[in-house]
Amino acid sequence: MTSEEASSHIKHAAGAEGFDAKTFLKTLTTRPGVYRMIDSDAEVLYVGKAKNLKKRVSSYFTRALNRRLQLMVARISSMEIVITNTEAEALILENNLIKRFKPRYNVLLRDDKSYPYLFLSDDEFPQLTLHRGARKHKGRYFGPYPGAGAVRETLHQLQKVFPVRQCEESFFRNRTRPCLQYQIKRCSAPCVSLVTAEQYALDVMHTERFLEGRATQVINDLTSRMQMAAEQLDYELAAEIRDQVVSLRKIQERQYVSGEKGDLDIIAVSIEAGRASIQLFTIRDGRNLGNKSWFPRIAEETTAEQLTGAFLTQHYLEKTVPAEILVSAMPRQRDLLQQVFTQQRQKKVRISTNVRGERLRWLQMAQHNADAALRARLQDHSGMLERYQQLQESLGLDEMPQRMECYDISHTQGERTVASCVVFNQQGPLKREYRRFNIRKAAAGDDYAAMQEVIQRRFERILKGEIIMPDLLVIDGGKGQLRRVVETLAEMGVSGVQLLGIAKGADRKAGMERLFLYGEQQALILPSDSGALHLLQQIRDESHRFAITGHRQQRGKARRTSLLEEIPGVGAKRRRQLLLHFGGLQELTAAGAEDIATVSGISHALAHRIYAYLHGD
Repeated sequence: MTSEEASSHIKHAAGAEGFDAKTFLKTLTTRPGVYRMIDSDAEVLYVGKAKNLKKRVSSYFTRALNRRLQLMVARISSMEIVITNTEAEALILENNLIKRFKPRYNVLLRDDKSYPYLFLSDDEFPQLTLHRGARKHKGRYFGPYPGAGAVRETLHQLQKVFPVRQCEESFFRNRTRPCLQYQIKRCSAPCVSLVTAEQYALDVMHTERFLEGRATQVINDLTSRMQMAAEQLDYELAAEIRDQVVSLRKIQERQYVSGEKGDLDIIAVSIEAGRASIQLFTIRDGRNLGNKSWFPRIAEETTAEQLTGAFLTQHYLEKTVPAEILVSAMPRQRDLLQQVFTQQRQKKVRISTNVRGERLRWLQMAQHNADAALRARLQDHSGMLERYQQLQESLGLDEMPQRMECYDISHTQGERTVASCVVFNQQGPLKREYRRFNIRKAAAGDDYAAMQEVIQRRFERILKGEIIMPDLLVIDGGKGQLRRVVETLAEMGVSGVQLLGIAKGADRKAGMERLFLYGEQQALILPSDSGALHLLQQIRDESHRFAITGHRQQRGKARRTSLLEEIPGVGAKRRRQLLLHFGGLQELTAAGAEDIATVSGISHALAHRIYAYLHGD
């Protein structure tokens, strides 16, 4: 039974002359609860909670209000009251109702569906991978991380040191040869028994200890093994362990927070011109797991304290809460939030703002990030961030993409096939990171094979750490192209990338594109005025333009380069003599074999070979 079902529920509607606040207030109790303000269209305007319902709700009708609240109160057609047993219960119910109704006058976060963890499976040869959703599989979960990018970075760094597999169990069980991950030394290939169970277990143990925050213990253990190997004159093993120690120390320097050993979140808010930015830094087991930004919808008069309180409620209720939360502005309901979070965590939770030393430095850094993110938002004239947020909502993604890559194939009847890769982030196109690929292996006109080749070449570099892994990979193509990309990435042992295919609509009409999100059965068609669709069209069109430009350059180069270069026995000197003699390639093509043989240095046999080549014989 929910809190709402277990509590008293009172509704008061408007009469013929509108909402009768005076009569309604007489019915109110002084007990804690939640109130809903509803307009004539049955839309929930505002959801609030109160320790004393009568006192709190009366304040909207018995005191002077600012312009925004006056407009809200004037629209009230009815009110609904839910009486709860405690103020803490009211806080939880208020949060659930805000997420359910999304009232226009409440502070609203675009809440992520779930937060990513690192998952270490409980198998004979455990898998270490990114995980979202319910934690129902056997194994250990480390996190939560602020975003998928932070998880991928940690995975990438750990794989350099301890090559624990990332592949899915079905892929692992059916291997007959090692995949690319083994070739680039990111996996020890337990699937084909290229590592002993003992050595793999040791790598898993070290990975687990590192993720628990015991990196120093891991380093000391490795150092002892290195010294032992050196004493036994096994210098090759000693050198390998030395490299592991060096890499671990670099990771430790990058991730560890000085003086921190436990779980800590740092939250800073910035408000300007009716817009807001929230910055969250996540520290777990003394390790900095990264940061994340939110841009909530707020009213103009919202204060930093109010915004912080709304964020704490919407972000942490029913989610993992750290032992301590540092905030740049202290909410008025601090004591209540600490009480609720402590009950939820079953351990004490503290919310702090007046800190010194290293913690003050971290809080200041979070504030600088919040201010910078808001400035960038206010200067975003193209509305790119708004489009990204709409893309997240339209596709039902767990979080807003930070980096997108789109691929396209271009050729003319199979000739000079070129693939393009364009890269976007939340500021727009990253043209310096655009790349073209001349297709080398795929048969002429085989777009599927061409896409497979470009994905293989691109992700070989991504897996080596030379390029950042994208959050969303977009393919200019339908189900078939998308399926080939899925198979290619699975063969390479790549996971954790969201895949999307864009297929032309009916009559290839813009605005009717069908979107195929990997894992979904049905195609999605977005409204023609959707900002998410406009963003996808932009990156798709940019990829197409870049591919076409590359293809035309290749074709132009081929035309500028004489066909004679491809004829065996016709070097630079003979080409020059032929073109000078006939005045150009067109005239040479029109000549007969006997005419060609009159050129100095051209034998009759070579003349016939040149003629046959130029005429396709």
